[in-house]
Amino acid sequence: MSGYDEFGLLAENAREYDLSLDPPPRLARTAVDVGGGQSVSAITWGDAPPEVAFLHGGAQNAHTWDTVCLALRRPAVCLDLPGHGHSDWRDDRDYGPDHNAEAMAVALRALAPGARLLVGMSLGGLTSCVLASRWPELVRELVLVDVTPGVNAHKARAIAAFVRGPEYFESFDAILARTVEHNPGRSRSSLRRGVLHNARELPDGRWSWRYDRRFAGRAPDGAASTADGTALHAATEYEARVDFESLWEHVSRVRAPLTLLRGSESPVVDDEDVAELLRRQPAARVEVIDGAGHSIQGDRPLELVAILDGILSR
Repeated sequence: MSGYDEFGLLAENAREYDLSLDPPPRLARTAVDVGGGQSVSAITWGDAPPEVAFLHGGAQNAHTWDTVCLALRRPAVCLDLPGHGHSDWRDDRDYGPDHNAEAMAVALRALAPGARLLVGMSLGGLTSCVLASRWPELVRELVLVDVTPGVNAHKARAIAAFVRGPEYFESFDAILARTVEHNPGRSRSSLRRGVLHNARELPDGRWSWRYDRRFAGRAPDGAASTADGTALHAATEYEARVDFESLWEHVSRVRAPLTLLRGSESPVVDDEDVAELLRRQPAARVEVIDGAGHSIQGDRPLELVAILDGILSR
């Protein structure tokens, strides 16, 4: 689709949620060399040092936070995880939280070393737990959006059903139709924007997702293992052998104030997960966002902004 302008859709975002563009936000696309011949891409909001940094979920990209950043109106940075958005793909195809965190630590140190808040959703949330554990100086406060290390293939089966779809689509309308089918609670206009940001037109006119769909290896019995090592990025019902206990240990080592946000319509976080989180982090705050599924930033962005603004206003 010719004429795509990644920042040209913000006016549509603003109209949908009755947000002001006066003054218009100052956005820029930037890249950070994170070593190993790899580059991480990010969108910066505002000219001042970022107060908040955002990490998206598997199969998403930095634009998933557009409405949130428009409403929050604070300096921010939204990063594309490795293999997603405009960030480079890894040759080893390993997009698990540990490798992601190594790249994000370099990027955050370059772009947002003084950020007061790190917000991580889904795969970005698991990555954020590792960041907060291993590089505490970069994470002064942490918000997890609908994820804990208790996630598994059963809880994430609806997400997997969407992600494991066709690799190629004959037209933009076809890729949009599948997206609408799997997101019945979202407006068609918001989903269209999401597809424009998260897909690309190929030279032969077909469309494909922008994130790396290649898999790190083969699971037993010929089932494909997941690209990022979690059920949140699954392409089959096979649950990859992931050391989730080590991720829980990272949660235990977090010293920053921690908030977990759950979508009331999401199966990804259950009561047992919350209990385990509170066992490891007794001072953690847990809130349920009514009417939201797994993607709280897409389903209830203004409710999410109210919570983030409250944290940043303390």
